[in-house]
Amino acid sequence: MKVRVLGILSLLVVIIVVTVSSVILTSASRELTQELQINRVAALNRFAQLASDAAEDNDTTQLQREMDRYSELYGEGILIRLQQNTLHSGGLIEDRPEARDALNRASLNLSDTTLNPIRAFGSGTDIISRSFGTASQVLGEVVLEVDLDPARQKLRERWLVVGMAAVALGALLLLAAWRITGWVLRPVHRLSKAVHELETTGKTSQLPEAGPPELRALSRSFTAMADTVTESMESQRRLIADTSHQLRNPVGALRLRIDLLQLALRSEPEKEAAAGVVAELERVEEMLDGVLKLAAAEHRAFEGSSRPNEAEHKRLAVIDPYPILQGEVERATPAAHLAGSQLTLEDPTSGSHIVCDPDELAHMVGELLTNAMKYAPGSHITVATQPTQGGTAVEISDDGPGLPAEQRAASTTRFWRAPQHGKIPGNGLGMTIVERLAQANGGRLVLEPREPHGLTARLEFVKPEEDTHA
Repeated sequence: MKVRVLGILSLLVVIIVVTVSSVILTSASRELTQELQINRVAALNRFAQLASDAAEDNDTTQLQREMDRYSELYGEGILIRLQQNTLHSGGLIEDRPEARDALNRASLNLSDTTLNPIRAFGSGTDIISRSFGTASQVLGEVVLEVDLDPARQKLRERWLVVGMAAVALGALLLLAAWRITGWVLRPVHRLSKAVHELETTGKTSQLPEAGPPELRALSRSFTAMADTVTESMESQRRLIADTSHQLRNPVGALRLRIDLLQLALRSEPEKEAAAGVVAELERVEEMLDGVLKLAAAEHRAFEGSSRPNEAEHKRLAVIDPYPILQGEVERATPAAHLAGSQLTLEDPTSGSHIVCDPDELAHMVGELLTNAMKYAPGSHITVATQPTQGGTAVEISDDGPGLPAEQRAASTTRFWRAPQHGKIPGNGLGMTIVERLAQANGGRLVLEPREPHGLTARLEFVKPEEDTHA
């Protein structure tokens, strides 16, 4: 956004500087032209008077001397046509077409004393002319060749000065535009970053009041809104966790009463009904356990995504994931045998260290192994670490039926279950918990199909920094 705004402001600065420079240079050209024209018209009038006197005295010696002196001094030619003869100096002769035209116009008593505007990079000379004599008779004509090169040199010097001033002014305006743009847009960037932080973590730091008054007011309003949203989300999480925790006591008491009731039952229908109640109660207990785990995982995810404090840093460590994977595979092997699945732990790759809480990594891997055994029974399940472009990934893959793309996208939604797995016990919170714990440890959960069939769950972690190893 800053680049776009600066681009527009730069274009406006260029237009302003070019316009102002053009006006100044046009004015300078006009000024030099007028100054030169006044001087040369005065010289033209003087020679016209000298020529008139020489015509009356019938003596052109003094006139020729003045013409030669002028041409020697200014390097400009003079041509004076009298009734008896024609005088010239400085190389201006009657045979030149522009001199002949000027003489003809002057002979008709048409004075031409206007110079063409001076151009900085032009070339050539200009000619002015007039007649002299009485009111009723033209006695002769005077033509003066005007050398424009000295005036052009002055104009080029002014072009240089104006160009340097234009560059300095443009740089100053661009610097001012850059500072002002930064002053205006810096609060906008902070606000955008705070919105993204609030969206991903549920928390945001207080925005400093900077920039124009309108943006300061907006920052205050957003900070107040973010505090309200954060408090509301935190209250919601606490309510879910506290409610789930408090429900465990009456559910436990209810299980005890049902167990006592089962001891008093005698008929088979009564025992079957009691077994159905126990199954539903176990489902409630599993749901409460899942909600408590999810609340804890979401709390950790929000803590890990926001700016960590010192205590949070102590929870994370640079670890080798292989021993944890080995322990979880050994722990899940009996359940895999019951499900008809085969567990394989591939050899570790070199340099496969990650930054993660060990207990939470074990929880995530255990949850993914449980899902693979539950929803892909009889499959071959592989656990491995793989290097990625930015770090290391822990992969749990199976060659079961897998999930379609739309179901993979929805699998981390709370309480979501695939339609084909409706008869398999579960609460639909396992993948959500894994995703939240991965976020809490700076990683992410990626679900991909495995060829030719199956599912790969990959926990991607960034590469540890060098100073972390130290």
